[in-house]
Formats: sequence, structure tokens, C-alpha cells
Amino acid sequence: MYGSYIHRTNTKIKVDFQPSRIQEKEIEVRYAETDQMGIVYHANYLIWLEIGRAHFIQQLGFQYADMEKRGIVSPVIDLQISYKKPLRYGEIATIKTWVESYDGIRVVYGYEVLTPTNEIAATATSKHVCVTKETFQPVLIRKYFPDWHEAYERAKKR
Repeated sequence: MYGSYIHRTNTKIKVDFQPSRIQEKEIEVRYAETDQMGIVYHANYLIWLEIGRAHFIQQLGFQYADMEKRGIVSPVIDLQISYKKPLRYGEIATIKTWVESYDGIRVVYGYEVLTPTNEIAATATSKHVCVTKETFQPVLIRKYFPDWHEAYERAKKR
């Protein structure tokens, strides 16, 4: 809803919903996500980052699938992650996600993965660019998705 409009009787009404700049998503660690040491296998954090990012986008009132339907995709072009504390089977991990930076073409998401005691298990950033699915040429988000652009301008870290 953030940055989007509701259509009623041919009138556009701005939605006042203002989500938090940081969104949280809880994930219960499943047995299949752990390794022989009994801790979450490092690559599973990347899946959790995607879950956090999708949740963040949904909380802004958008769906990534809608972007894909218009022939635009948003590949990861850089990923940085640092592991601090292990998580184990049955624990609840909290994924915090925000827009670290946004320039109209590229988006850098920031993440913290927290343990059940709110200690930092991992920190990460992922950089994405919107491109056409056919040619992989970059596109201006404000041109193709003005509502997303407005929402990201408001959500980015200051």
C-alpha cells in the first residue's frame, strides 16, 4: 500500500500507511537446514535473506512477482555476509531487512539475522539491479515502477 493508490470511482486516493523502515520476519530453524555440526548450514542464510527481502517488499505493498509479469527481474549483483553466532535446530531466527541505499537503478538491502536472545547471528548486504528479462539491460525503477521508486526513496536509510 505504501506509495501506491486505491482506485475508487475513477479517483486516486493516496494511502497513508507508513511501514517501518526495518521489517522483521521470524523463521524457525528446521532440521534440514542444519549441518553435521548441528548448526545452520551457511548457505541457508542466503535463503533466509531472500525471505526477509520478499517480506520487506510485501510490507511496502508490492509483490516481486508483479515486476516479473512485466518482464523485469532483479538479479543479485553483489552479496556480502558475515557470520557471528550459530543458530540451531528448533530456534527462532529473526531476519531484519531494510533498504541500505537506493539510487533509482540499484538497491542495496541490509540484513541482520538475530538469535532467540537478540544476539547478531549474521549481518549481510545484497545489491540488486532491475533489468529486462530478455536483454538484461538495466531499467530505471522510477520509469517502470514509480510507486516502488517512491516507496524506496522513503524507505532508504538516511
